Amino acid sequence: MPAAPLSGAPPGALSGALSGAPHVHILMCTYNGAAHLQEQLDSFLAQEHAAWSLWVSDDGSQDATRAILGRFRAAHPGRDIRLIDGPCRGHAANFMSLLAHPELPATTTVALSDQDDVWLPHKLSRGLAQIAARPQGAGAAPVVYGCGSLRVTADLAPIDAAPLPRRGPGFANALVQNVLPGNCILLPPAALALLRRGPAPEAPPPFHDWWIYLLLTGAGAEVILDPEPGILYRQHPENVLGAHRGLAAAGARLTLVRQRRYQGWIRANLAALQRRQDCLTADNRALLAAVVAALDGPGGPARARAFRRLGLHRQTPRENLLLYGLVLCGWV
Repeated sequence: MPAAPLSGAPPGALSGALSGAPHVHILMCTYNGAAHLQEQLDSFLAQEHAAWSLWVSDDGSQDATRAILGRFRAAHPGRDIRLIDGPCRGHAANFMSLLAHPELPATTTVALSDQDDVWLPHKLSRGLAQIAARPQGAGAAPVVYGCGSLRVTADLAPIDAAPLPRRGPGFANALVQNVLPGNCILLPPAALALLRRGPAPEAPPPFHDWWIYLLLTGAGAEVILDPEPGILYRQHPENVLGAHRGLAAAGARLTLVRQRRYQGWIRANLAALQRRQDCLTADNRALLAAVVAALDGPGGPARARAFRRLGLHRQTPRENLLLYGLVLCGWV
């Protein structure tokens, strides 16, 4: 997958002038994102932490996305800004291919970005500070950081703050639910190395952010879920499923359940995890094997009892009732 630099500046040209500042590679995936892209790019420029590069993987946009990126490159020739041709196999495959790009430095910190959000000025600086406050060096657990978000309309009018998970992160939760939105993620080098280690999944997992949450919690990483909002998260018709609110989102999710898409997502995640068992802790390898056995065994009440015994859970009582209801109906 060749990288076509949009900037003539050598990688790290700006960061070299900012001695001591950790360098961040912002990885953004785009597809026909011209409507809101410029506001997101401008919010990168407003970051308190100025040592960053921007790599964009575009999945064949047919609008003005690439032209906007070209103008941004021309206006900031001192930055490492690259445009990479995406695999054109969907959002998750695009991010997964960008994370695995052979020219992405192993020592960098990665910030994932959607094309239609707006970052608040402290997003990078606050995340880096919280990561730096954790134990470092040999024997320390890897860390992944996720900031909070403020949900806004397409015109950036406030709606509400996205809720934090009530029970906290963990592998037994990650097996059935994602609570680490991709547009909030900051990956320091150790976490990035875990994601890039070993064989890639034969097929990309259904959701790149769910995969990050799943693999890293399985490996014993610490997940920092910061309540302080770091982004304005746009809610518009194209991402209504991600909004987790309203009748439209509820109806879309019900349709996915009826189509057994949720069941398919879980099984696809498990298949991908089985190829990366070397990354998991011993306890989590055992839990993975037990979950696979439960899904291969009898359904209905027997499977529900197995899930409960293994501690699989979502974040709220209502979500758990739904999960176990789906298991009893044979939809998980």
